[in-house]
Amino acid sequence: MIELLAGGAAQAIRWEELGLRPGIELGFFTLRYYSLAYLGGILLAYWQVSKMVRAPGSPMAQRHVDDLFFWCTLGIILGGRLGYAAFYQPALFTSWDSTETVPWALLRLWDGGMSFHGGLIGTTLAMAWVACRGGVSFIRVTDYVSVVVGFGMLFGRLANFINGELWGRPTDGVPWAMIFPRDPLGLPRHPSQLYEAVLEGLVVVVIMLPLFWKTRARWRPGVLTGCFVTLISLGRFTAEFFREADAQLAWVPQTTGLNMGQWLTIPLIVAGIGLTAWALRQPEIGAARQPATA
Repeated sequence: MIELLAGGAAQAIRWEELGLRPGIELGFFTLRYYSLAYLGGILLAYWQVSKMVRAPGSPMAQRHVDDLFFWCTLGIILGGRLGYAAFYQPALFTSWDSTETVPWALLRLWDGGMSFHGGLIGTTLAMAWVACRGGVSFIRVTDYVSVVVGFGMLFGRLANFINGELWGRPTDGVPWAMIFPRDPLGLPRHPSQLYEAVLEGLVVVVIMLPLFWKTRARWRPGVLTGCFVTLISLGRFTAEFFREADAQLAWVPQTTGLNMGQWLTIPLIVAGIGLTAWALRQPEIGAARQPATA
């Protein structure tokens, strides 16, 4: 099979021929596109939620939005990294010697390794903290945040592609198969980063924004959150069929037929569908409620 794929390498697109670079050289350091993706996603989400809370029925004031995005940024970074270590590479917690006070490898975010599910846990805890401290309904906070998460997912996956990392499984069946320079086997592969950018980012944004602005979904607490969890989980589950499994967890798909990311996503799909169904059965909140005062 490998010989067959290698034979088709001549027809595959080579990543380096696209003229992509992992960052912008500024002389004294390199500004990574991965960092710009996080920054762009957070700023765009902040702008959109600030606009959303000015619409009728908002449970939050601008001060809540400011707190929310500070804590959610920490939740994304810490949750994503700790989740990756916990779910995919536990050795990161112990891979330091007696001369280090912390596991240095765990802190090297620029080496890659961020977990979608860990980031989700981190942001959920951040939203719960802001809701509790601000006296705001937790489920309504998640409704508003869920509308804008797709921006960050879209930019983040595009940054993965630009970095030439997290490539997909070998394939000889698609004309857009790519050879990534850091792939030790040099095989044509699915550009699964682009699949994820569409399924976990673009599709989510295209559906969630009209749900908020063009329907009465925001008047039914839990509908937006449930739809978001269902959409992004289905997108992740589908994209995982094309992703290259983590080497240390290759036994999972070999044994079960599904990889670790898919097993972690199945409960989210069930939870998202269940929450949406429950929320649709609840009465709307008062449509005449005015936005919270600043």
